[in-house]
Amino acid sequence: MNFTSIVDAALSGRRHRLDRYEQDAEALQMSVLRHLLQRARSTEWGRSHGYSDIRSYEQFAAAFGVQSYDDLKSYIDRMRHGQSDVLWPGRIRWYAKSSGTTSERSKFIPVSPEALKDTHYAGGRDSVVTYLTHKQHSRIFDGKALILGGSHAPNYNLPHSYVGDLSAILIENANPIVNFVRVPRKQTALLSDFAEKRERIAREAAGRNVTSLSGVPSWMLSVITRVLELTGKEHLDDVWPNLEVFWHGGVAFTPYREQYRHLFRHKEMSYVETYNASEGFFGVQSSPTDEAMLMMVDYGVFYEFIPIDEVESPHPTVLPLWGVEPGRNYAIVISTSSGLWRYMLGDTVRFTQRDPYKFVITGRTKFFINAFGEELIVDNAEHALAAACTQTGAEVLEYTAAPIFMDGHARCRHQWLIEFSRPPADSEAFADCLDRELQRQNTDYEAKRAKDITLQRLQLITARPGLFNEWLASHGKLGGQHKVPRLSNNRDIIEEMLKMNIGRF
Repeated sequence: MNFTSIVDAALSGRRHRLDRYEQDAEALQMSVLRHLLQRARSTEWGRSHGYSDIRSYEQFAAAFGVQSYDDLKSYIDRMRHGQSDVLWPGRIRWYAKSSGTTSERSKFIPVSPEALKDTHYAGGRDSVVTYLTHKQHSRIFDGKALILGGSHAPNYNLPHSYVGDLSAILIENANPIVNFVRVPRKQTALLSDFAEKRERIAREAAGRNVTSLSGVPSWMLSVITRVLELTGKEHLDDVWPNLEVFWHGGVAFTPYREQYRHLFRHKEMSYVETYNASEGFFGVQSSPTDEAMLMMVDYGVFYEFIPIDEVESPHPTVLPLWGVEPGRNYAIVISTSSGLWRYMLGDTVRFTQRDPYKFVITGRTKFFINAFGEELIVDNAEHALAAACTQTGAEVLEYTAAPIFMDGHARCRHQWLIEFSRPPADSEAFADCLDRELQRQNTDYEAKRAKDITLQRLQLITARPGLFNEWLASHGKLGGQHKVPRLSNNRDIIEEMLKMNIGRF
């Protein structure tokens, strides 16, 4: 019996627990809610909202409204300064840093020890459970797991308190046994300089028996490209012949699918999507024949949902999990074992079925670009454009932006189509300013732009006068409140406009 078979047998009890998702999702979710309320009843938030007296979901929903990060920021900032029992019992020492809201450059999401255990690490365990359920003769634990991670830094210089990427928090707090089955070394995984990290990871992993990959597709492709350069191989199955699965998440996999397929010309690979955010682990693709993800209903997360057309309403309909309908788009609201209460996550999903609940991610509640993990939002773009105009004397009339997806050399960038009312004297200087300001506005964009390793400087294309209005007119949207989406996570709109822009200056 190989080691993978031993692990599989040890996880059989959890496999039976997951079977309860088909019939008992509501009961499991209510059990989660009761646990969260009981644990937090003596916190400042729990006392303020009468948690000790709440006995039903309806009472919980009536106690207070949906919260944004801005609503919770003052509580979280006090927690970061060392206060205990604010949103969750005890003192939370770890904070996952992610891209900001309209008023903040970065968000700092509390990650409690309980959330690490009952949500994030549980998600990793169940990713393995569901994979082994459908993969006979797997040998993933007889080799190394190549797991990419970020970095962390001191939090307000408080002792034993840190902020950083969620992946770094997971690596730092993992059982030491994990270090024997993973590559690269922990010291390498936590490096902050991605150029140095990429080189070290590639060199440490190239000669190992790597059997699984975990990470963001764009970052992983950058590392893989360097591994192929170092080994002189054209296909990855010549480097790691026993590689069998890539657990991926963070950005949509569709733009990268063909590139990964080209890397494994002689071998079948499994690609498993996971939904692991700073706020929690919410889903995993549980079947190789179904791209929808299974919603994890017995973790430390209680789910609610707002129909997407009511997100901007001052009094939206808010539904528990058992109130959703397949085929409709919803914004996700979560309450977690890190003290996020009825928190608007910002992601939107569509359920494909119930019993068990399966879903696909459909986007964000606002326009955005998140093709490579940069999470660029309109507010970032507006502030960066304003600064670039100030610095160059230009005036922007209209704009839209979209990603240019990676080519075979792992190069990618954003493409901006801008109609100026006063063009800059030097368009490339304007592009430089815009790129710098985007990095100032958005820490995730800044990280991806570091040393041009993953994301190259943006490309600027000047639109001819009237192009945007002509595009709107062609879609029957000229006038009123209609406008071209400022940011798009696909190239549909910008490609239409670029075709209209050719040769008509």
